[in-house]
Amino acid sequence: MGQPTVPPGTYGIYPDPEDQSVKRFEFSDEIIRRGFIRKVYSILTVQLGITIGFIALFMYHEPTKLLVQQNPQLFWVALGIMLITLISMACCSSVRRQTPVNYIFLILFTIAESFLLGVTAAHFSSEEVLFAICITAIVCFGLTMFAFQTKCDFTVLGGVLFVAILILLLFGIISIFFPGKTITLVYASCAALLFSIYLVYDTQRMMGGEHQHSISPDEYIFATLSLYLDIINIFLSILTLLTRS
Repeated sequence: MGQPTVPPGTYGIYPDPEDQSVKRFEFSDEIIRRGFIRKVYSILTVQLGITIGFIALFMYHEPTKLLVQQNPQLFWVALGIMLITLISMACCSSVRRQTPVNYIFLILFTIAESFLLGVTAAHFSSEEVLFAICITAIVCFGLTMFAFQTKCDFTVLGGVLFVAILILLLFGIISIFFPGKTITLVYASCAALLFSIYLVYDTQRMMGGEHQHSISPDEYIFATLSLYLDIINIFLSILTLLTRS
């Protein structure tokens, strides 16, 4: 009996080793992931630029600082906008996925958050704020490079980090009723460490690849928001450490 005829380009149920369709699929997925990362960092750069601009405005433009001091309701309006947009983007996938709604909410959130940070920075000296910005930039750059290079998978720490953030929140509430320099320094140190780990965690989730958990390329707004909040919280923690020490 003759050998069964195998269609060209197939080996039973197994793909042809020379078939490039699987390789093309993997290459296409890698291109999508790289485009996703570039998009996230492009949006993040704009966000940080807006934030630094607001901080500089409140620090060096006395009429703006005076306007906010005379109208404290602006602070509460900005706080309300920040909370509403943040909760909407975090809880509603339709808000953060539909264009241009997602960009509108992200811009409103960024402006409101930048306004609040500008008001906060105005209470400190310009040297302290600039020093905190420089340290934050160095720390975040180093952590990002570490996240891209390390073989350790931090995406498996999601549950541990969630518990840690709850403990930090409880610690923050306790520190309100027992104020003091020592407890403030301890709280700021713990916050800086925790959000530094969060920055590595969110960066690796954005990278995808061999990591256990990853963010879908459709969630570029969520990925950008996560990284932005990590950086802002690291900045506030470092600023607190500098001023309290």
